[in-house]
Amino acid sequence: MIPPATALLQATADYLEHELLPTLDGYHRFQTRIAANVLRIALREAELAPAHDAAARARLQALLHREGDTATLDRALHDAIASGAIPLDAPGLVQHLRQSLHGALDINNPRWTAHPHRGTDHATQ
Repeated sequence: MIPPATALLQATADYLEHELLPTLDGYHRFQTRIAANVLRIALREAELAPAHDAAARARLQALLHREGDTATLDRALHDAIASGAIPLDAPGLVQHLRQSLHGALDINNPRWTAHPHRGTDHATQ
């Protein structure tokens, strides 16, 4: 039986970070650290992106009052804001943008969302 992709990503990142990285210096150490970080981003994306996408789609549908996939709705929101059809103070807009940013940071750099002193006190405003 083949392990799930998330287990393979985790095992490879762990190997690079805990077994290989300590044996390297300079350029190769730096590149190996980058490779391990890329694998960890891919792992978080595999684990978190479906839920973040579903939540974003629901928020976008509520904002735009229409159905569609997340990418299409996201583009429609962009166009509506750019044209002035949706004002910047529209109910739910700032909350959607903050939650979308939080979701992206959960995947790309979770340290930014793990520290309450980094602007999360504004997330509820």
